Amino acid sequence: MIVSDAMTCQVRTALVTDRVSLVMRIMLGVRVSGLPVVDAQGALVGIVTEGDLLRRTEIGTERRRPRWLEIILGPRRLAQEYVESHSRRVGDLMTTNVLTIDESAPLVDAVDLMEKHHIKRLPVLHQGRLIGMLSRADLMRVFLNALPREEEAVNMSDADIRTHIYQEMLRHPWITHSVIQVEVTKGVVDLRGVITNDVMRHALRVLVENVPGVVSVKDKLTDASPITGGI
Repeated sequence: MIVSDAMTCQVRTALVTDRVSLVMRIMLGVRVSGLPVVDAQGALVGIVTEGDLLRRTEIGTERRRPRWLEIILGPRRLAQEYVESHSRRVGDLMTTNVLTIDESAPLVDAVDLMEKHHIKRLPVLHQGRLIGMLSRADLMRVFLNALPREEEAVNMSDADIRTHIYQEMLRHPWITHSVIQVEVTKGVVDLRGVITNDVMRHALRVLVENVPGVVSVKDKLTDASPITGGI
């Protein structure tokens, strides 16, 4: 799956010259926590998020520091903070170092970026131009669409379910599939065999529950993990 499969194509944007109050109204109106910012030619130049709007003099949340710390920070830093808390132009307080992703990139690359940099959304580009946004909400929609439909699961026989479980087990190196036995009766799965830790027990349960047609799982596994301790 690639980014264009999950992104939102209809993107609201802010102009770099827009007033902060207008952008706040747009964000509240469309229920988003961030907007890409473009220049007069439509080129992406930044992004404005709720985090950029937290420190505002209008509501008394601008930064206040003791005098000694202001001396250490220096006039440049203090002047920048003044602009961010007092300016009414989006271009003065937006984040300019914007992470983006190409529409053809694998979806996993986008998730890696969002996770690594602790961000909630990524502008999506096509030949350098903004064409969409990918957010965490978009990922949830893709997840829901990827779930197997209930009617597909109904047609699974016990033999099909058992085969599917063994096929899934073969894909994962943390399972020694030869020591796990699976029996299925009317969608109820009995798991027998030997495991070496409780994490494997839980992982096996999750694996089986994700197989279409499984109604429930009966854990009859034996824990062979070594017993530690002493007198």
